[in-house]
Amino acid sequence: MKIGFILVNFNNVRYTKDAILSILANNCTDTKIVVVDNSSRESDQKELRKLQSAYDNVHIVFSGDNLGYFKGLNLGIKYMQDTYVDYQHMVVGNNDVLFPSNFIESINRCERLFKKYPVISPDIVTIDGFHQNPHVIEKISKKREFIYDLYHLNYYLSLLITFVARLTSAFTDRSDEKQFDTAQEIYQGYGAMYILGPCFFKNFQSLWSPTFLMYEEFFLSKQLTDKGFKIYYEPTISLTHLMHASTDNLPGKVKWRFSKSAHSEYRKYIKVKN
Repeated sequence: MKIGFILVNFNNVRYTKDAILSILANNCTDTKIVVVDNSSRESDQKELRKLQSAYDNVHIVFSGDNLGYFKGLNLGIKYMQDTYVDYQHMVVGNNDVLFPSNFIESINRCERLFKKYPVISPDIVTIDGFHQNPHVIEKISKKREFIYDLYHLNYYLSLLITFVARLTSAFTDRSDEKQFDTAQEIYQGYGAMYILGPCFFKNFQSLWSPTFLMYEEFFLSKQLTDKGFKIYYEPTISLTHLMHASTDNLPGKVKWRFSKSAHSEYRKYIKVKN
């Protein structure tokens, strides 16, 4: 399989460089890497141009505006489709990741899955060993949906809810991620990274992206289920996630506002009734 990688960069080129080097360590000569820069500062863009000059298979797409996450990925997907028409497997996601040296090999071993599933969700492991997938196996409970609504009512209330959630995480966290060693169909995969295959591009032109940031997991899931598809979680495909490199640069209240906006969009499709 010919595999392309599409990453989004915003003012954190050091993560992008490390991610690219980890891809190149797979020693696959026909791999293509596209980085979409979401209108970063000039110093970041300068370093990205150096990376493009240093590696023949690295291409930088500079966006004049900050498009956000999925819209940025879509710009990279379009570039890949226009430039490399025979690349029908694309690893798309954040730049704050590190790929193991057998990552491409692990995708090739799962070729059969791409015949049925448009999207494969890999095992995403944080640097402290937490498995972020399978993110949501079946559904979100009504109780948790109610807490989401409370969280987005007021910024200071959101801080309190976050504080309480940390204190009580031992018995209030969802248990879905504990099934990280089980390959299975899931409702939502964690948004840091997805692998799109030929079945995706046969049915969709791009990722559905009604929000700037946040809730991408739901919107991709709905995009697929509306056409009768599911996401498949495959634990043999694994990578390391360094966590929120772009959003951590944002002030807390700005992040909350992005989340509030995305939550309002989410509520158009998911209604919570007693």
